[in-house]
Order: sequence, then C-alpha cells, then structure tokens
Amino acid sequence: MASVLVNMAIDRYVNLVDSISDPRVNDWPLMDSPFPTLIMVITYLYIVTYLGPKVMANRKPFKLNNILVWYNAGQVIFSLVMLWEHLMSGWLLDYSYKCQPVDYSHNPTALRMANLCWWYYISKLTEFVDTAFFVLRKKDNQISLLHLYHHSLTPIETWICVKFIAGGHGTFSNLVNNMVHVIMYFYYMMSAMGPQYQKYLWWKKHLTTIQLVCIDIMS
Repeated sequence: MASVLVNMAIDRYVNLVDSISDPRVNDWPLMDSPFPTLIMVITYLYIVTYLGPKVMANRKPFKLNNILVWYNAGQVIFSLVMLWEHLMSGWLLDYSYKCQPVDYSHNPTALRMANLCWWYYISKLTEFVDTAFFVLRKKDNQISLLHLYHHSLTPIETWICVKFIAGGHGTFSNLVNNMVHVIMYFYYMMSAMGPQYQKYLWWKKHLTTIQLVCIDIMS
C-alpha cells in the first residue's frame, strides 16, 4: 500500500512539473529532476562542514596560490562571457527594464537566453570550489553560515529558474551578479598573486559595498 501511495505521489509530481515547466529545457543535462542538484548540494555541505575539516584537522594548510590565480582568472572570464551573453540576449537590445515576460518560443534569441540561464546555473555549481579552497587552506573562519547558505541555495534557485522561467525580467539579477563576480574574482585573483600586488588592491574596501548593493538590487 505504501509503495502504491509513493508511486502515486511521484506520478502527480511528474505530471505537475511537466505541466508548468519549460518544455525546451526538459532534455538538457541535470534538468529532468531536481534530485541531482539536491544531492550535489547535500554532498557539498557534508564535505565542507564535516569531512573536509576532519581530514585537514592534523594537516598543515595547503598553499594554493598558483591554483587560486588560475581558478579566479577562469571565473572572471566565465562571468565576463555570461555578462556579454546577458546583454546580447536581450538586455542591451530589446528587453524592457520595466517588465519583461519570459519568451518560451524557439526564437533564436529566446533560446540563447535560456541556454545562458543553464550556464548560469552551472556556474553556481562551480562555485562550490570556493569553499573547498577555504577548507584546504584551513580558512574555516571564512566559512560562515551566510557563506554556506548562499552557496547551497543558489544552485537550487537557479535550477528552478532554468526549469520554469528561463528568460525574462528575472535574468536581470543574473546580469548584476555577473558584473559583481567579474570584480570580485578579479580581486581574488590579484590577491592570490602575492604581496607585491597588494598596492594595487586599494579598492578592497569598496568590494563589500559593491556586493551589498548587488544584494539590494537582487532582493
């Protein structure tokens, strides 16, 4: 009896999701079900809050400066490309800054924006590495509750956006986020390049302000 009820619940869930989701993305990687994303988030939290600190407990912190430079440079480029795509997929062309509905058609521009939304979702999964570096460098004080909340929630939020609303006005916050990430990861890259570059990071005090403005715009 229990198995029958479970199967009925699953069928109802599938039918409900299929009826309101964006059919264009159904066959895209990781879009069929939210469970792979949820499993990745749970695994991430387990590793960075328990397994990682336990493994590193009696080890010296790793010096990862070269890796950090390349990783952050990659994130700068990734964010720049997504920023450009946001502009060219609508925000610089024909999107309304007042109210822009989602275009669910197979129009090339609409599909370009939907594809971008999927890559934006993937970018949130790559940001798990940020916390992994903190663990390996034993910077546990930087793994705050807010940090964990942000990095575990955004993949779920972006999965929902791709699955149901891949486009429209909701992508404006993605555009702003990409702008901030270009600046943020560029700062992290310069910081990892060594003390000789610290004199060029006089604008560090403004980074938090930029991030807070971004949060205010996105909320």
